[in-house]
Amino acid sequence: MSDPFSVPVTVRGYETDVQGHLNQAVYLNYAEHARWALLHAAGIRQADLADRGVGPVALETTIRYRRELLAGDDVRVTCVFEWGLGKTFRIRQLIRTADGTVAAEIDAVGGLMDLKARKLLADPREHFKEMATDPGLFGL
Repeated sequence: MSDPFSVPVTVRGYETDVQGHLNQAVYLNYAEHARWALLHAAGIRQADLADRGVGPVALETTIRYRRELLAGDDVRVTCVFEWGLGKTFRIRQLIRTADGTVAAEIDAVGGLMDLKARKLLADPREHFKEMATDPGLFGL
């Protein structure tokens, strides 16, 4: 099996809290950054989604904080899509320090919404496969 898609991020000082730790909300920003980077790498731009009248939606997110991150820490944020048979999919993400230590685990449930009807599409996997120039990045 190949390595999961990942992006590098350096923790910036303004992202830390009074204890010097990465602020809890910023973990979500890092996860979102990795998801959009994967979409872009797979050949799907935000404009492509808008042109089709669809958009990804977050339905549930769980973060497990494992190790603190401090300003200047270099991390990699991974992103793996897991597909089921219904209207939703899972996204598993890890934030790892340069030495491979898991700093956070992020598990999310998402869907692909028809922006006009405001309803989830029945099979998001097929839509992503159709839109992507490299569907292998989604495990398809």
